[in-house]
Amino acid sequence: MASSSGAHNKTNSTKVIDSHLHVWASPEEAAGKYPYFPGQEPTLRGDLDFLLQSLEEAGVDGALIVQPINHKFDHSLVTSVLKKYPNKFVGCCLANPAADGSGLKHLEELILKDGYRAVRFNPYLWPSGQKMTNDIGKRLFSKAGELGVPVGFMCMKGLDLHISEIQELCAEFPSTVVLLDHLSFCKPPTNDEESFAFSELLKLSKFPQVYIKFSALFRVSRMPFPYQDLAPLLSQVVSSFGANRVMWGSDFPYVVPECGYKGGIEAVLSIANQVPLSSSDLEWIMGKTVVQLFQGQWVP
Repeated sequence: MASSSGAHNKTNSTKVIDSHLHVWASPEEAAGKYPYFPGQEPTLRGDLDFLLQSLEEAGVDGALIVQPINHKFDHSLVTSVLKKYPNKFVGCCLANPAADGSGLKHLEELILKDGYRAVRFNPYLWPSGQKMTNDIGKRLFSKAGELGVPVGFMCMKGLDLHISEIQELCAEFPSTVVLLDHLSFCKPPTNDEESFAFSELLKLSKFPQVYIKFSALFRVSRMPFPYQDLAPLLSQVVSSFGANRVMWGSDFPYVVPECGYKGGIEAVLSIANQVPLSSSDLEWIMGKTVVQLFQGQWVP
């Protein structure tokens, strides 16, 4: 069973990898080489030094860095971090669904030239009234599969708004791997509508290319730390998908004011203990799944 001792103790020799976090410029860096996107200036500290310190204190070996909205489509800051720490970090870029199709070329450059290994679809960046299944969306999704990079979906306003698009893309392009961020923002259901949304999430397990991020627990729980109401959801997700298609993620630095970075890990372990998950399942969730997904990275 899971215990709440140090990260390395609980997962034996398996590397502990955070499948979802962000990094952005310090105010000093933003005033120089790496400006924030206007109107998206962060209110939290999320610079590289703070990230490295947080990982070290928590015994986390590496992470998938997701391009933050604070820099929007300017990937230069994250690219600099990936180049500096190629064995610690993998990059997930942000898809640009501009109607002129320029995002397709940008995606290829980010993957082939800068080494990004995943791409995020933020549905709220699509032109007004457009869906992720529009021509540009399908071209981006298809290209990701062709280049062997997973697509992460951020359904911040609710899975019910986007489930049909995700189903259509998965069915039409089965070679594109899918990551569903933050349990697809499914909170513990309190009514029929929420129960239906969660059941639709579980049904996505029929697509073998779909993986779940058990991440940003503070965003999906209805309870304070350690978010014990998520145990039934984790249990059902593992039953439907298998632990080898589930991965833990912190959503650093947003997790820090909620429960601290280490607290985010302790919550996962506490929930896993409550389910209870086997030590083998926990190893998959804490690192093996994401290591297997991004082969050649985080090697011993």
